[in-house]
Amino acid sequence: MTFMAVILLFIFFVLFFLYFWGLNPHMVTVFYLPEQSLTYPAAMIVIGCIIIGLILGFGAHVYSSVTGFMKHWSRERTEKKQREISTIYREGVGRLLSGDLKKARVLLKKALDRDPRRVDTLIALASLDSQEGNIPEALELLRKAHDIDQKSMEVLFKTAAIQEETGNDEEAIASYQSLIALEKDNRKALRCLRDLYIKHARWKEALESQRQVLKAGPGANRITQEKDMLLFLRYEVAHQAISSGTADEAKSELKDILRQKPEFAPAQVSLGDAYVLLGRGDDAVKTWQEGYRKLGKGVFLERLEDYFMGREDPSSLLNFFRSQVLEQGEDLMFRIFYGKLCLRLEMIDEAKEQLQAVESSGVESSQVHLLLAETYRRCRQPELAINEYQKALGISKRLHLSCICEKCQHVAPEWHSRCPACGEWDSSSLIDRKLFQKARPLELDKMIIHHGEQKEWQGA
Repeated sequence: MTFMAVILLFIFFVLFFLYFWGLNPHMVTVFYLPEQSLTYPAAMIVIGCIIIGLILGFGAHVYSSVTGFMKHWSRERTEKKQREISTIYREGVGRLLSGDLKKARVLLKKALDRDPRRVDTLIALASLDSQEGNIPEALELLRKAHDIDQKSMEVLFKTAAIQEETGNDEEAIASYQSLIALEKDNRKALRCLRDLYIKHARWKEALESQRQVLKAGPGANRITQEKDMLLFLRYEVAHQAISSGTADEAKSELKDILRQKPEFAPAQVSLGDAYVLLGRGDDAVKTWQEGYRKLGKGVFLERLEDYFMGREDPSSLLNFFRSQVLEQGEDLMFRIFYGKLCLRLEMIDEAKEQLQAVESSGVESSQVHLLLAETYRRCRQPELAINEYQKALGISKRLHLSCICEKCQHVAPEWHSRCPACGEWDSSSLIDRKLFQKARPLELDKMIIHHGEQKEWQGA
């Protein structure tokens, strides 16, 4: 506004004041206390009020401008500081990822000193401490981060991961449960929690977690795998029920599992176990026999052998083996178990016939050689050599065969529904079936080939 404009405005204001005063010449008394008052012309009081209002308005404007400027200045300063801290933080994380832990610690500590409440810096420092083996310090940093931001899933995931790595599984379970409390459909947290329950054989809790995983809606590429996992966990709960003596409930569950996955051998095995526990031996035998015919796994034959031998009724089992040999003479694995049973019953000639049929196929199996060695020992081979052989192979009274995982090749002394090494279900086999899938026995009806004469016969 120019100087002349100010003068003109002032003249206009004076003229307005004189005009207004001329129209209102009377005096007005204004009381500001019960007995205190002021008496002025009406025009002066009105103009005074206008002036006071203008002064107050100008003061408010000045205050607003000053406070706005201060806030803008403070925000700019804070943002500049955060940009500097972010630059230091990113450089520190880069050093951490490249393995330069010493430099990473210096940079991350510098970033934390400038902003002690920055959660991502606390997480990065916790990762660094974890890599260096300073687990208590790492967990303390993550606790501070959690206190600052109690809804940070990254903090909880990192905490749970460190707890798992250090074997503090109960604490890890609690961390995953906190994650699920924040986001009930967090599939990663649900799967991690499920895996921890599986690790500790807490099958009912694992099953419940798996149901939540499926309810959360796994991706299309995982849906089949997750449904299979649900069946496996249902099986483990049923198997646990059999172990605790509640076989009737387990039997119904196992039947339902087999309806959905008929090729799942552990359910077929355990269904027979449930029948035995319920006093329904004939149903157990039928279940195991059907299991072998359908799936061809040696565990069913092992179960049948233990059942009949435990009841001192080997003749029924021999009848089953003999009928199956007539029907499926090319099933070499069946012949191995048949020969093993004969050997156990001291039917040496019949055992030798079955085992030689397997050996003649060209299969190289330490288990077959073990059984043949025992057969020839009982045929009065040199006792001293056989005794040493027994010690080396650990031959038991029942000539127990070790089991092998068809997925990871882990060898275990007993059959397991789930491999103790790789965790795969339905992979344990009493005989390595891959050795026998394409092999076929020689015709031995016309000529009996004794052990050690195979090469000579082939050259004839």
